[in-house]
Amino acid sequence: MLEFGLLGRSLKHSFSQTYFSQKFHNLGLTNHRYELFELASISELPALLAAHPQLRGLNVTIPYKEQIWPFLNEVAPSAARVGAVNVVEFRADGRLVGHNTDYVGFRESLRAWLPAPLPAGLRALVLGSGGAAKAVEVALRELGIGFWTVSRNPLGPGLTYDELSPRLLNDHRLLINATPLGTFPNIADCPPLPYEALTPQHYLHDLVYNPAETEFMRRGLAAGAQVKNGFDMLCRQAEAAWNIWHPAS
Repeated sequence: MLEFGLLGRSLKHSFSQTYFSQKFHNLGLTNHRYELFELASISELPALLAAHPQLRGLNVTIPYKEQIWPFLNEVAPSAARVGAVNVVEFRADGRLVGHNTDYVGFRESLRAWLPAPLPAGLRALVLGSGGAAKAVEVALRELGIGFWTVSRNPLGPGLTYDELSPRLLNDHRLLINATPLGTFPNIADCPPLPYEALTPQHYLHDLVYNPAETEFMRRGLAAGAQVKNGFDMLCRQAEAAWNIWHPAS
């Protein structure tokens, strides 16, 4: 039995097991299985690998997209560019190679959703500073969309939430939630923004996909804004991961 799985700390919210299990079923891959691996610390990874010698691929989620780096033999250009890993390839020679498909998934999801050509002067606020936010930043650069990052860290390179004003939201009509705020079961949470400044000219993209409509999205809809959750990105990055694990399929 060939094993694949998702590595993270808390995986109750994840659809990855359902997604890949259905994919294996559709392809008739009865010798493939997808598991959820919850680790209290990334230091437990070597023991996990030793206990699962049939592992052939891992997805990586919060908070290990950056912490997994020292356990890899190599990182692909995609991961080096983003600075985070969300896919681990198990090479036949035993080497572990880190990749990043998040930025491709987000880039293509955003490209398919936003109007073409892009609205004139479109700028973004990227909410968060973790691995997912870094993937979003790379995608926005490729699409030529200027942005500011927003985090709780007053010493960070971008803005803090306290600095967000209605005027800033007026100048940045694309808002991207790259934090876990609002993820099941904490569905009442959302980034602290001046939501009263939202308009029908705003676009709110939440990387969270469970629940399907987050509080962040709900507040956007109340203002007439366009909203999108992270399920399309999940599917696109998952297919890119599958192509890494099975390049000939």
